[in-house]
Amino acid sequence: MNKLKVLFLCTGNSCRSQMAEGWARALKSDQIEPYSAGVAPQGMNPRAVRAMSEAGVDISNHTSKHLDTLSDIEFDYVITVCGHANETCPRFPGRTRVVHVGFEDPPKLAQDARDEEQAMIPYRRVRDQIRDWVRTLPESLERS
Repeated sequence: MNKLKVLFLCTGNSCRSQMAEGWARALKSDQIEPYSAGVAPQGMNPRAVRAMSEAGVDISNHTSKHLDTLSDIEFDYVITVCGHANETCPRFPGRTRVVHVGFEDPPKLAQDARDEEQAMIPYRRVRDQIRDWVRTLPESLERS
C-alpha cells in the first residue's frame, strides 16, 4: 500500500503543524508519510516539544522549515492547521488536495499565563485535540 504524503501547514511551523506531524508519525506511520512546514517559520516552540514529550511523542529533533524547502514533494494532501496558513496557502500542482482543519493557537492562549504550569494547559489541550483528529486519518480526509 502506498502511503499518503501529507503536509501539515501552519504559519510558523513551531507548534500545531509540528504536533500534527508528530502524532501522524506515532499513530499513522503505516498509512501516512507526514511532513510539516510553515509559511513564515519561527523555530520550534519548547512548550510544544514538552507537551508532546509528556504524551510520549518526541519531536525534539524536528526543525521549523519553510514550505519552499519541500517543493520537490508532490503531496496527496496539504492540511492547514491555522487560519493564516489557510488564507495564504499557495496553490499546489497536480492532484494535491488542500484541506483546512483549524486548531487554536497555544502560544496566544498562554500569553497571559501566571506561571509555566498554567501556560502548558492550552498546549496540552490542543495537543490532545490534534491527536484525536489524527486518529481519524486518512478516512476523514477522503470524506472532506
